[in-house]
Amino acid sequence: MLQNKIYQNYFIEIIKTFLIIVLGLTLIALTVRAVNFLELIVDNGYPVITYFKYSFLNMFGIAPKFIPLAFFISIAVFIIKHKEDSEFIILWTSGVKKIRIINLILLSSFTVLVIYLILSIFLTPFALNKSRQLLSEDKVNSFLPTIRSLQFSDSFKGLSFIVDNKINNEVDNIFIHDTGENLRNFSSNIENVSSTTIIAEKGIINERNMFLINGQIISSKKKIKVEVLNFEQLDISLNDLSTSTIKKPKLQEISTIKLFSCFLKNSNDNILCNENAKREIIPNLIRRVILPFYIPVISLICSFLFLNSRKIYLNKFVIYTTNFLLLVLTELFIKYTGMNYQVRYFYILLPFTLIIISYLILIFKLKNYKKIYE
Repeated sequence: MLQNKIYQNYFIEIIKTFLIIVLGLTLIALTVRAVNFLELIVDNGYPVITYFKYSFLNMFGIAPKFIPLAFFISIAVFIIKHKEDSEFIILWTSGVKKIRIINLILLSSFTVLVIYLILSIFLTPFALNKSRQLLSEDKVNSFLPTIRSLQFSDSFKGLSFIVDNKINNEVDNIFIHDTGENLRNFSSNIENVSSTTIIAEKGIINERNMFLINGQIISSKKKIKVEVLNFEQLDISLNDLSTSTIKKPKLQEISTIKLFSCFLKNSNDNILCNENAKREIIPNLIRRVILPFYIPVISLICSFLFLNSRKIYLNKFVIYTTNFLLLVLTELFIKYTGMNYQVRYFYILLPFTLIIISYLILIFKLKNYKKIYE
């Protein structure tokens, strides 16, 4: 019973350390990217609440990238900590077999594997898709933050503008160019307008409208005709403006089930399922489904620290270097799985092969040291 309690505490310690590390690394990465998020959300006129929603959803896209590294660190910390305070020596002398602790570490790796699979297959694509929809569906809260002195802005679809000077909500020398339908209604003949340009001396901008003073409306028409209208005052409503956010989902935002349907040729989506797109779909699926299975490999490589060695520091260096190279190479070779089927099958079979081989080597080594099965 006491041994079971020790195993339970060890298991909880590994998982808790892993969760703390992965959360810490995710928050650090999120903090680094927060400035970009802030510029994208707040500076483009979205409400502040959208910034927090967008950041939260993007956490699910950041966290899986740190899971292998976080688990490697948590296992290394666990083994080194208990070896240095001689806890493991007490366990070995009391009759606990090393293979039991290795099995415990392997069990924790399968727990992390399940977490990784749930995130990469379901939660991450769903969250990233929701974050994109959040920007495309949310109404822009204010037009004013998108305007900066002497800087072109193209935050809205088909619309670009620049002002000479901006003080509070007042602007001077405004230039607005529209290639869509945002300003087409200011022309006398709406159907033939291809683009509209508005120039004004002064303007007052509120949250959802722009009031312009002394300017011109220049409408470019088809067949190289131009219409110029002068105005003293012009009120432009900005309620119907749509942002230039990409509405078509990226590959990492598409559900895993849909990607599998495309790969198995069970989908009628000709845009997503064309031959060129499939080369990108395969690495994406492998990243979601196969990459998590390298987690148990990491745990078994770390378990070689339990082997007695006179060259203990060299042994640690080799184990840490092997794990680090594994983390790097597994990420590096993913993109080649869509180009070469031999690389693809090698990448898919490798983690399962390494798990079996590493476990058998550990059993063999431990048996030779006569630390098990006495």
